[in-house]
Amino acid sequence: MTESAVRSESLADEAAALDAADPLAAKRAEFDLDPQVAYFDGNSLGAPPKHVAERVSQVVREQWGRRLIRSWTEGWWEAPQRVGERIAPLVGAAAGQVVVADSTSVDLFKVLVAAVRANPGRDEVLVDAATFPTDGYVADQVARLTGHTVRRVPVAELPGAVSERTAAVLVNHVDYVSGRLHDMPSVTEAVHAAGALAVWDLCHSVGAIPVRLDACDVDFAVGCTYKFLNGGPGSPAFVYVAQRHQAEFDQPLAGWAGHADPFGMEPGYRGSAGIARARAGTPDILSMLALDAALDVWDGVDLSVLRAKGLALGDFFFRCADELLPGADIPTPREHTRGHQVSVRDPGGQQTMDALHERGVLGDFRPPDVLRFGLAPLYTTYAEVLRAVAVLREVR
Repeated sequence: MTESAVRSESLADEAAALDAADPLAAKRAEFDLDPQVAYFDGNSLGAPPKHVAERVSQVVREQWGRRLIRSWTEGWWEAPQRVGERIAPLVGAAAGQVVVADSTSVDLFKVLVAAVRANPGRDEVLVDAATFPTDGYVADQVARLTGHTVRRVPVAELPGAVSERTAAVLVNHVDYVSGRLHDMPSVTEAVHAAGALAVWDLCHSVGAIPVRLDACDVDFAVGCTYKFLNGGPGSPAFVYVAQRHQAEFDQPLAGWAGHADPFGMEPGYRGSAGIARARAGTPDILSMLALDAALDVWDGVDLSVLRAKGLALGDFFFRCADELLPGADIPTPREHTRGHQVSVRDPGGQQTMDALHERGVLGDFRPPDVLRFGLAPLYTTYAEVLRAVAVLREVR
């Protein structure tokens, strides 16, 4: 047996032992996954829980098909707040601070405008220099509309860059390219020390790691639900508005769903009390209730156990890479300052990822040369991690 084969066999034995001891192993059976595919793109589109299709079918047949318009007063209208309350524990938020509505981009626009309006007399917005592009686009447009300027700053430099000029700071909790986890408590503390407001993008952290918005004294946050929360393609995003800001939450999209009396048809706008003020337009009920069903998989999940497995999956990825891909360029931190993804730089780029897909290993590619492997602790196995690295060695 060759040295390479011995290493692979040893890693296979290790993966089998880790999978056998996995406290979340039973969760995988709740997902509708092709057994021939190793899925590593849950950080872009989460896998579907098995029961969601039937639940959505029931919504279509019974609620829409039989109850028709009556369903608006039989649970549909309140769904954004009700589903928000289910997400609240996953982001460390007390009741009444999370609502599901609109897309991440729309929600980010709403909270950024509200943040600069809540902090007058300051003329700049600081943005994480490595931010997801949409966040930068939205921040630029908010600045254009409100007369602010945008300054892009690496997260490590934000505490020294925030000043009396800064109205708000927008930060990604997990870097979408490298998977680096940013320090929410210390960054938020530095932002507040300068009198600015902290806005966090949780798209790559919610459902992957424990998030503690209340404990970190965060002002506003947004997050998507179709990644690690498994809500389905295009499922609606959520907004967090800290209780202390809700009475003065002055968002720019004064739609009827956020009105104090939405069915009163008043000619003027009066914002609803509480977190409902963050709503704007008519909720997308089918996607909303698909998300509601998908959130069932979180019942009984200990987030500390989830985090431990996510880190362990990443540690095993590094171990496999050291054995099978020596010298690989991996920008993801080896230390536990990371989310639940591992990125590998590869000059083949999209061609390499296409070859992985052909062999049943589904990750994704981000230009110019980053292959991303999302590690979803509810369904990713250690054996799949080994398979991904072994196949990557074959196709590079």
